[in-house]
Amino acid sequence: MKPTVRWGVLSTAKIGREKVIPAMQKSSTGKIDAIASRSLDLAQSTARELHIPKAYGSYEELLADPDIDAIYNPLPNHLHVPLTIQAARAGKHVLCEKPIALTAAEARELLAVQHETSVLIVEAFMVRSNPQWQWVRERVRNREIGDLMAIQAAFSYFNRDPQNVRNQADIGGGGIYDIGCYPVVISRYLFEEEPDSVAAIVQYDPDFGTDRLASALLRFPSGGQASFVCSTQMVPYQRVQVYGSRRRIEVEIPFNAPNQHECRIFLDDGQFAHDRFRTVTDLPIVDQYTAQAMDFEHRVLHQNIGSEPLLDAIANMQVLDALYRAGKSGQWEPVS
Repeated sequence: MKPTVRWGVLSTAKIGREKVIPAMQKSSTGKIDAIASRSLDLAQSTARELHIPKAYGSYEELLADPDIDAIYNPLPNHLHVPLTIQAARAGKHVLCEKPIALTAAEARELLAVQHETSVLIVEAFMVRSNPQWQWVRERVRNREIGDLMAIQAAFSYFNRDPQNVRNQADIGGGGIYDIGCYPVVISRYLFEEEPDSVAAIVQYDPDFGTDRLASALLRFPSGGQASFVCSTQMVPYQRVQVYGSRRRIEVEIPFNAPNQHECRIFLDDGQFAHDRFRTVTDLPIVDQYTAQAMDFEHRVLHQNIGSEPLLDAIANMQVLDALYRAGKSGQWEPVS
C-alpha cells in the first residue's frame, strides 16, 4: 500500500471548507480523516458535507487521535501559534495558514517547539507550490528578463463585515496580515534575499482599528526594490509585475490562481505599448492547494523535517513587523 499522510483539520473555517480541504482530498499521498470544531454539530455537518470520516467537538480531541499524522491549522490568526504548539507537542506535523504568527518573536516560539518535538511546521503559502511562480522564478534565475530590478504588486478586496475575522484587530485582522504578506513572500522568493529596510503608508479603519489600506516599499541589499498596495476595502484586484533590465513579466492572477483553466502570464520585451506582447498560456492546470499539500506530504513521507520552512516563515514575519512599524513611524524601518 502506498504511504499516506493522515490529516486532521482544526476548525470549519470557510477557506478550509471551500478551497483547501476539497483540494487536499485530491492528493495521491494524503487523506483527510478528521475535522474538529468547538461545536460538535458543526464539525459533524461539515464532515458529512466533505465526506470526512471523523468529527470532533474540540481541538484537543482531534490532537489526541493517534491515527492522525498531520494537522492543517486555518484558525484565526491569534490561534495559529498556540494551536500549532499544541499540535506539535501531540506529535503532529503542522501546515499552518498564513501569517504563521502575529510577530516574528511569536513565530520564533515555534522554532523552539520544533527543535523540542522534531515535527515539520510549514506556513501555508500555496503560491510557492504553483507552477506559474516556479516558471517566473526560473526565468528570473536564468536572467531571461535581464537583471531583476523591481517587483510591483496589487492585491485588494472589499469587506466591511464586522463579524469577519479580517476586520477584528484583537485577533490579528487587517490587510497586511491577510494579503500584504503575499507580495512580501513573492518578492523574497524572486530576489532570493531578505530586504534590509522597508517604508509604508498605512491607513486604519476608524471602526475596526484594522489596517484597511497600505502602500509599501521594500529595499533589497542587491539594489532591487519591491512595492505593493493592499486593501481590504477597495475594488477586488490582483496583479504582479516583475521588471527586469530587458523584459517584464506580468502575472495575471498571481495569488488566487485558477484551478479550472491555465494560468496566463505575459512576457513583454518593451517593443509595443498596447499589450501586443507574447502571451504564455501553456502552463498546466493545477490546484495550488493540492500541490501545497503534496509538497508537505512529500516532506513528511521522506522525513525531510528540516527547519528551513519555519526559518523562512520567521523571516517573512520580520518584514511584516517592520512594515507595521514603518506605518506608525513614517520612517524607513530596518528589517531585523
